[in-house]
Amino acid sequence: MHLTIYFGNKPVFLCDDIDDNIHSFMHHPDAVFIDEISPRAIKSLLHEIAKPEFRAGILFNADLAELKRLFFKQFMLVKTGGGLVVNEKKEVLLIFRRGKWDLPKGKLDKGESLEECAVREVQEETGLSGIELGKMLTITYHTYVEFGKHLLKESYWYKMKCSSKQSFVAQTEEDITDIRWVKKAEIPNYTTNTFPTIIEVLGFL
Repeated sequence: MHLTIYFGNKPVFLCDDIDDNIHSFMHHPDAVFIDEISPRAIKSLLHEIAKPEFRAGILFNADLAELKRLFFKQFMLVKTGGGLVVNEKKEVLLIFRRGKWDLPKGKLDKGESLEECAVREVQEETGLSGIELGKMLTITYHTYVEFGKHLLKESYWYKMKCSSKQSFVAQTEEDITDIRWVKKAEIPNYTTNTFPTIIEVLGFL
């Protein structure tokens, strides 16, 4: 089992087993493999990530829960909820935010569930209503820096259904400038300008 955490487009794998996907990275000259579970080892890896030539990181330990705990301690955790929204024509909802194609999501508010957060964020960012919540698909992880703090975003993604017979209202204060229903066959035209975590979620179509 493993977790994949993205630093930009660079993956770091926390794992208790080396599967075929991780094995393909292990022999890359610019990949870093660490099997020592300690704060010092984790900080060493984080230092390596900043180098332009860094390709991927692999942190291996039989106790994945403890490995995750130590790794996550290096960041401020931010939980978010989002939706992979499909309409009656089986088209997928995409938004354009800050120069990238994305899926609607946002931060968990105090007192709400992740399911409530995911539906609310889709509604707020797109103006859509009548959203039917489906099952949770996956959890993705990526890091970013905000006001000098290193944050780790843990995003919970849900399958959703919604009618296409309504107008979009883009949430411009969230820098959303375009919203589209996209046919599944056309998705590759958009994934050339998106994030690895979004590609991962779109894989559930």
